[in-house]
Amino acid sequence: MIHQYKSNGYNIVMDVCSGAVHVVDDVVYDAIAVYGEKGEEAVKEALQDRYPAEDIGEAIDEINELKEEGLLFTEDVYEQYVTDFKSRKTVVKALCLHVAHDCNLGCLYCFAEEGEYHGRRAIMSYEVGKKALDFLIENSGNRRNLEVDFFGGEPLMNWDVVKQLVAYGRSREKECNKNFRFTLTTNGMLLTDEVMDFLNREMANVVLSIDGRKEVNDRMRPTRNKKGSSYDIIMPKFKKFAEKRGSKSYYVRGTFTRYNLDFSKDVLHLADEGFDQISVEPVVAPPSADYAIREEDLPKILSEYDELAKEFIRRKKEGRGFNFFHFMIDLTQGPCVAKRLSGCGSGTEYLAVTPWGDLYPCHQFVGQEEFLLGNVDTGVTNTKVRDEFKLCNVYAKEKCRNCFARFYCSGGCAANSYNFHGSITDAYDIGCEMQKKRIECAIMIKAALADEEQEDV
Repeated sequence: MIHQYKSNGYNIVMDVCSGAVHVVDDVVYDAIAVYGEKGEEAVKEALQDRYPAEDIGEAIDEINELKEEGLLFTEDVYEQYVTDFKSRKTVVKALCLHVAHDCNLGCLYCFAEEGEYHGRRAIMSYEVGKKALDFLIENSGNRRNLEVDFFGGEPLMNWDVVKQLVAYGRSREKECNKNFRFTLTTNGMLLTDEVMDFLNREMANVVLSIDGRKEVNDRMRPTRNKKGSSYDIIMPKFKKFAEKRGSKSYYVRGTFTRYNLDFSKDVLHLADEGFDQISVEPVVAPPSADYAIREEDLPKILSEYDELAKEFIRRKKEGRGFNFFHFMIDLTQGPCVAKRLSGCGSGTEYLAVTPWGDLYPCHQFVGQEEFLLGNVDTGVTNTKVRDEFKLCNVYAKEKCRNCFARFYCSGGCAANSYNFHGSITDAYDIGCEMQKKRIECAIMIKAALADEEQEDV
């Protein structure tokens, strides 16, 4: 499968099944478009009035050479890898611990309903958290590196239990030959120097939630009593944390809505405030919500990604670059085949744990009883749902089979698919369009920065 597009002056050709990406001149670009279905003679006939015969011949030679090297018009050999997914032994490698089904902000777009997750406010006890870590160890097989994300609501509302669970995990690492990689997602309201020091010492990654510009952030992320600006409270704390964090992993994560389709300004605002690891994601919300992204918003959003990509390149070249997570793409190694085919591993390798110990496929399914998998006491008992998630891959999704982005997005989010179509093997269409544009921008950025490196040689 071939995907071709033009971006920022570059002619880009992707050979989807090999992962090869080519930046080509006009004649090769146009020749490839004809060659795939019709062959060499059709190329000569189609292009004879536009390019010299010698140039067309050289283009055909280049195409044939790339084809022989397995870098163009390659066959899809990956479908065979997914036929036995259901028979694989399930190994759990990551948990999302909902240590607090409560929150001190009232974010309007929160899928967790201010931390309640379609249920009641609750705080995870140390005993339940301890059982969850034991469950992870016992079900992780030979995998040594295990991931645990402290999540909410707002996890810092249960700070003592977070500290206790980290200590418990560390106490079991040596005896079990495991290594815990702890992470935490916070809105920052309860960040103190003590908390910052602990997070910097124990957390492999920390996610700081903020939407960008003050007016944008405060509109969607108000305080619970509607008094004061959450932006004014958290921005100084986040700056201090990022400075203390040094070279350790962290990122600021925002959400854009229909209210700020000019979201590139929020990305650049965060960069100007000194953050160099940034993610700003499109809101996913029912069409009835005023702030939900609609199909008619897509032209503006796609154009915004293009403009952000150009500014991203400019700042990189000027030595004041930042990482924008949607523009980070690996064209050399990348994830393993199974990961590229099946995605995040929700429902199988990755599970969410509620404050009372129930297991769900991921945090976005929590509270939807049809997806209840079991409990930390019993383990996974609903194997029917687990097996459905085992088979959730790009070949199980009709919309993904012929999509150029399938090995980069791995079929997208199962929860979004279910919420919009009632099936985990469909796809959230608006999200797909944005994802494809981000991939195109990311590859164009690679081409532009490679040009810069060549010029410097």
